[in-house]
Amino acid sequence: MQLTTNFTLEEFTRSTTADRLGIDNTPNATEIANIRLLCTQILQPARSALGPIQISSGFRSDALNRAVGGVSDSAHRLGFAADVVPVNVGTLELAKWIKNNTLFDQVILEFGTLANPNWIHVSADPRQRMSVLQAFGNPTQYQSVII
Repeated sequence: MQLTTNFTLEEFTRSTTADRLGIDNTPNATEIANIRLLCTQILQPARSALGPIQISSGFRSDALNRAVGGVSDSAHRLGFAADVVPVNVGTLELAKWIKNNTLFDQVILEFGTLANPNWIHVSADPRQRMSVLQAFGNPTQYQSVII
């Protein structure tokens, strides 16, 4: 199913963990609408401005979310969030672009360094807290950052 010009539902539901464990990762109609919101509000505009974006983790069914150790109230669970890596620019540049050009709930710079996060978690949750965080440590800790 095509969600926007450059994003398909399959990109958001693909999971090697789900495949390996035989987990159904099919979103319902509400979750598909939330994924589409994430794409239209944040990811497609970013893609149009900065080039291709790879989805490393998108929608997670309840069973998949538990299998990967996600928190029970994860925005991935509802279809509002994705972990992404840009192809043509750095992860920090993508995070800054999203912060400065879209309405978002959270942008989390995940691990790596502040200057070069390994990936970006982005959420279109309707709360639109406009929160920019950095994830680090084990167990994972978060701190607000200015980018």
